Amino acid sequence: MTLRKVLALDAVRGALFGLGGVGVAIGSAVLVRRAAGLGPWNEGPVWTIAILAGVVTYLAALGVFNYWARWAVGLPERKERPPLRSWARYFNVDTNHKVIAVQYLVSALVFLPFGVALQLVGRLEMTKLLPNIVGLNAYESVVGDHGIIMLFLVVLPALSGLMNYMVPILIGSRDVAFPRLNAFTYWLIPPAGLLTAFSLAAGGFDTGWTVYPPLSASHQPLGMDLVLLGVFMIGLSSILGAVNFITTILKMRAPGMTLFRMPVFVWSSLATVGLSLVFTQFVAMAFLMVLLERQLGMAFFRPDMGGNVLLYQHLFWFYSHPAVYIFVLPGLGIISDILPVFARKPLFGYRAVALSSPGIAIGGVFVWGHHMFAAGIEAFTRVPFMVATLLVAVPTGVKMFAWTATLWLGKLRMNTPFLFVLSAIIMFLIGGLTGVPLGVVPVDLYLHDTYYVVGHFHAMLFGGFLFPFMAAVYYWFPKATGRMLDENLGRWQWALMTIGAALIFIPMLGLGILGMRRR
Repeated sequence: MTLRKVLALDAVRGALFGLGGVGVAIGSAVLVRRAAGLGPWNEGPVWTIAILAGVVTYLAALGVFNYWARWAVGLPERKERPPLRSWARYFNVDTNHKVIAVQYLVSALVFLPFGVALQLVGRLEMTKLLPNIVGLNAYESVVGDHGIIMLFLVVLPALSGLMNYMVPILIGSRDVAFPRLNAFTYWLIPPAGLLTAFSLAAGGFDTGWTVYPPLSASHQPLGMDLVLLGVFMIGLSSILGAVNFITTILKMRAPGMTLFRMPVFVWSSLATVGLSLVFTQFVAMAFLMVLLERQLGMAFFRPDMGGNVLLYQHLFWFYSHPAVYIFVLPGLGIISDILPVFARKPLFGYRAVALSSPGIAIGGVFVWGHHMFAAGIEAFTRVPFMVATLLVAVPTGVKMFAWTATLWLGKLRMNTPFLFVLSAIIMFLIGGLTGVPLGVVPVDLYLHDTYYVVGHFHAMLFGGFLFPFMAAVYYWFPKATGRMLDENLGRWQWALMTIGAALIFIPMLGLGILGMRRR
C-alpha cells in the first residue's frame, strides 16, 4: 500500500489531526494564560483542555460527525462511500455491524497483552526475585492500570464485539438500529485506550483501579487525569451503545421472533445493555467530579471544605457492582445457548433462565453497599444490603440448576466449546460460592481488602466472561468464517487455561483467609 493510500485511511487522518488539535490547544491555552496574567504553564488544566480538543478534532477528522452536522444545518444526506474490500476497511469508519465487531475484538486483543504484562510485573515485584522492578511508588500504578485496562479496554470491548456480531444475526436483523452511532461508539475506544495506557508514562496514579479520593483528588501526577478522561470516554461509548442495542433488540426482531423465542444470549445482552444505560453515568459522573476537583478546585469529596469522601464510594459502587453483571451476563447467556447443543437436549426451563437475566440485573441494583461495610456506612443499612446481596443468588441459582438439569441424562459431546462451558460453570460456581460470605457483614469485615476478594473476583470473571467467551469463539467462529479451528489445539488451550486459572485464583482465597492484604 502506498503512502498516499495510508494517509487516506480514516484512522491515520484522525490520529494526525488529533495530534494537531492537541498542539494547537496547548499553544492557545498558554497564550490565554499569559493574557490573563497567569503563569504560562499549569500541567493539569492545560493538558486536560488539550486532550479534549484533540479528541474532538480526531473524531471530526474521522468523519463520524458528518451525518449529524449536515442534518443540523439542513444539508441533504451525503451518499455513503462504498466500503473497501481489503484489510484497510477496518481502519476506516464503517457502519457494518460485523466490521465494527471485528474492530472491537481486535482492539481488545491489542490491549490484552499490555494488561497482562502489567500484572506480571506486579507479581514479579511481589516475589522479590528481581528487587525494585518498578519500585514502591510505581507498584500501585502498575496494578491499578492493570485493573482499568482489563475491565474497560479488554472485557467491555470484547463483549461489545461479540454482541455487535451476533445479536443482529440471532434476532434476524440486517444491522443494528443506528449504524452511524454504532461506528461512533467504537471510535471513542482508541483514544481512551491510549490515554489509559500512557498514564504510566505521565507519572501513573497510586490510587488503585477504584480511584478513591481524597488520594485521587490531590497529590497525583498527570497520569491520574489521563485515566479519568479515558474512562469517561469509555463510559460515553458504553451508554450510547446501550441505547443502540436496546432499540435493536426491542424493535428490529424478525417477524415471528417474539421475546420468548430469542436465544438466551440475546436476553442476557438486553439485561447487560440495560444496566449499562442506567448505571454507567454514575461512575462517569464520579470520575468527572474528581477531575473538576483536581482542575477547578471544587470540593465534592474534601471534608475540610464541606465535601464527603463516602459520596464518591456510593457513586462508584452504584455502578461498579452492577458492572460485575455487565461483565458476566453475556457469558452466562453463551453457556445457556451452547450447553444444549452439546448435551443434545433442549435447555431445561428456558423461560426461567431467560427471565433470570433481568432478575439478576434488577437484584444487583440494590447491593452496592456491601462494598462499603468496612467504610463506615450507617449501621441500619447493613442488614438490608446483606439480605439483598444474598437474594441475588436466587436468579443466579436458577441458571445453575437449569444447566445441571440440561446436562442430566444428556448425550454429551466433549468438543472444545463444551469443555470451555464446563470450565465456565465450575469456575463461576467457585466464584459465586466464595462471594456469598462477602455479603455477610461480620465475615466481610474480616475478609475485606484481602486476597480473598481478589480470588473471588477473578474466579467470577474467568467463569462468567473468559471461559464462555472462548467457548463462543470455538462455537461461532466456524459459522462466521466457514473455517474450523483445530480441535486438538483447542483441547490443549482449554486444559492450560483451566488448570492455570485454578492454580492462580484458588490459592488466593486461602491467602486472604490467612490475612494477606490485597495492597
